[in-house]
Amino acid sequence: MSRIKTVFEKKKNRVLNVYCTAGYPELQSTLTIMQALQENGADLIELGMPYSDPLADGPVIQASSSKALANGMTIAALFEQLKNFRSVINIPVILMGYMNPVLQYGFEKFCADAAALGIDGLILPDLPEFEFETEYGPIIKKYGLDFIFLVTPETSAERIQKLDLLSSGFLYAVSSSATTGKDKDFTAVEVYLERLQSMQLQNPVLVGFGIKDKTTFDTACKFANGAIIGTAYIKMLENETDIKKGTKSFLDSVLN
Repeated sequence: MSRIKTVFEKKKNRVLNVYCTAGYPELQSTLTIMQALQENGADLIELGMPYSDPLADGPVIQASSSKALANGMTIAALFEQLKNFRSVINIPVILMGYMNPVLQYGFEKFCADAAALGIDGLILPDLPEFEFETEYGPIIKKYGLDFIFLVTPETSAERIQKLDLLSSGFLYAVSSSATTGKDKDFTAVEVYLERLQSMQLQNPVLVGFGIKDKTTFDTACKFANGAIIGTAYIKMLENETDIKKGTKSFLDSVLN
């Protein structure tokens, strides 16, 4: 059983995935942050590979990407940092990013290198379904990586079923068709999540965009298997000099 599946078997409906940008706030912060997340209750880590034009990301994550790029973070630098990360990190780690830098690195080389390091899965929001099926999906599968598709409230039932069949690990339910970090009306989100719940999907569902505290996390967990927090955590890192202390305090406030 994959590490991601094991987490969902164990935690059922309170899985917390925390997003952080590799190389932010400092180039060498990545592993320190990953360890702090693991030690303080995160079940999954979504590691953002910084890109100059991140379409799905709001201003906070965009700014963290820009800072990470200015710090010198690249895919090659990240893979170098992650060389022995499995000696200290045992929870699943997913790489989130955009196709352009991955293609520049070489798609198959990227998958092979990520898998060799112990990465569990990929989120590439701008990889279209057709290209995934015809070209890139078989390569991802060859290296044993999970691939997570995103769905939104506007995604048709037919397409949700299709993306669920193509995904492995979990399905990423974007809470609304907006960028990350925007406040959401969770009553509307609940209707959408109830609809997903009624579809009996094969993958667990994690809710992302607008999850920022205990209230929004608890609400997401009522209707899905858990949630993804990104912007709120990046904001905390922006204002906190002690990563370990700040992460503990932030995750305590969400989980307890």
